[in-house]
Amino acid sequence: MKITTDIDIDLADRSIVLEKLKHRIGRINRKDGKYEKHNTGVYFQDIPLDPLTNIVTIDHKDADELGYFKVDLLNVHLYKDIKNEAHLQTLVDKEPQWALLEHEEIVEQLFHINKYFKLCEQYKPSSLEDLAAILAIIRPGKAYLQGKDWDVINKEVWIKPTDGTYHFKRSHSVAYSMMICVQLNLLTENAAKE
Repeated sequence: MKITTDIDIDLADRSIVLEKLKHRIGRINRKDGKYEKHNTGVYFQDIPLDPLTNIVTIDHKDADELGYFKVDLLNVHLYKDIKNEAHLQTLVDKEPQWALLEHEEIVEQLFHINKYFKLCEQYKPSSLEDLAAILAIIRPGKAYLQGKDWDVINKEVWIKPTDGTYHFKRSHSVAYSMMICVQLNLLTENAAKE
């Protein structure tokens, strides 16, 4: 059995890291026979590459099968407002004001859910787990759960779709939910300074 790894690293500005490390840009083969660079995926190992573009010559899925290790470096701009590790820990430890998710002008500023105010309004998430479920049901593999009650959602949301439809694993949803909580706490902190 082949084990694949999915490593995502969130950064305030990935270009700062990439300037300092030798890397090769991932590749995505398109159905029309052409290819494009992977938006976030890079390799820090020797993998065949086109020296003119610095893009690898193997599609990222095939590269995984061949044992190459892609790392996704993601720009998460909310980190630009975090002063240091202690500040981040304070924002993580603080319970967010969940009622803020009932205000469209707040939700529109938030990572991943900025276009889903109606779902926040309908479900009124009041915990990290609630928010993770909301993030999961906005993905195609679980969109059929929109409009269902919490009991149905909680029963089905983390079951992997059998048809291969794109979905969020629980671990991704919880991690992104934590980021949204940090962002809510940052908004509250910044509003208190004004």
